[in-house]
Amino acid sequence: MTPELKKLQLRRGEDRRLRVGHLWVFSNEVDVARTPLKDFAPGEAACVVDAGGRPLGTAYVNPASLICARMVSRKPDAPLGPDLLRRRLTDALALRERLIGVPFYRLCFGEGDFLPGLVVDRYGDVAAAQITTAGMEMHRDDIASVLQDMLGLSALLWRNDTASRELEGLPRIVETAFGAVPETVTVEESGARFTAPLASGQKTGWFYDQRCNRIEAARFAQGARVLDAFCYLGSFGVMAARAGAAAVTFLDASRPALDAALANAAANATCETDAVHGDALDTLATLRDEGRRFEVVCIDPPAFIKRRKDVKQGLAAYQRVNELAIDLVADGGVLVTCSCSQHLDRDALRRVLLHAAGRRRTQAQIVFQGHQGPDHPVHPAMPETDYLKCFIARVSRA
Repeated sequence: MTPELKKLQLRRGEDRRLRVGHLWVFSNEVDVARTPLKDFAPGEAACVVDAGGRPLGTAYVNPASLICARMVSRKPDAPLGPDLLRRRLTDALALRERLIGVPFYRLCFGEGDFLPGLVVDRYGDVAAAQITTAGMEMHRDDIASVLQDMLGLSALLWRNDTASRELEGLPRIVETAFGAVPETVTVEESGARFTAPLASGQKTGWFYDQRCNRIEAARFAQGARVLDAFCYLGSFGVMAARAGAAAVTFLDASRPALDAALANAAANATCETDAVHGDALDTLATLRDEGRRFEVVCIDPPAFIKRRKDVKQGLAAYQRVNELAIDLVADGGVLVTCSCSQHLDRDALRRVLLHAAGRRRTQAQIVFQGHQGPDHPVHPAMPETDYLKCFIARVSRA
């Protein structure tokens, strides 16, 4: 018989978000007089109840975190474990297999797949996974076992090196779960083949979230000079090259990333390519001063706003980089501008684009509005999961 779960009781009126599906409980929402957080061990399962004692579902708890509990089920007695993990990951796999024809995708997107604290990227028979919470960390062996059984993986890498783990009292480490993890993997996407590093790459190695936006941006590339700034492994530029770009320039602060971008371009297309190494803000200004112009300019920067207190400074950075990018767009060309900052909403990025065009005395026409691909499903109760924004705008100097 499964032992009865401890109860985590909320204060009056603090159950509204959870009733519509939100998965997070904040520490100031808990009635600590009735259910002290200190009585829970990090990662311990609990039945979350409202102020009247009515069950809302099952969560795991971390008393040391501001997000002190994360829901895993609307049932009151369904703690995280091998069975629930298998059901959730089986559902996630079925969705990806329906939407994406090859085994290269984000298999699990945390809250978007009702498994808060877990991200899994698949590269054929190899996967990279990241755990960000103490509750999910308790089940890492179960996760590895389920993934190996479901996917027939030859190797699994834990990319548990994100800073958010420290907020949960967890160490930052990169290590092999099982198998012989290769230094690089092949990624098949939209007919292209890329080489991506795993242990030494950014995040979990590849950014599947831009899949749809890369396809859309490539529609404007035929015969164009293309600048792929913050290029990492060159995904936007390579897709542009495959679509018939006349020339592609890659720009990144990482020399190894530029080398990989050039290699990926050479493996997929025959157009002229070059690489510019340097800080993007400084280098964009240098290219402008040199009189360089491009029919397609893509800027896909890292998150300039990682925390709410960084909004003002980060917004200024987005404004600056968009103005510099518009300087480089040839008359009638397009700007592809992206943001992965959770704390910068879609309308704020649109205003950045609007003000950048105005300050540069240009006209902008938004012709495409994108977000993350379908292997990063958005939880309708959690705007936090709708993090990626992309605008493609035609720029006119007339």
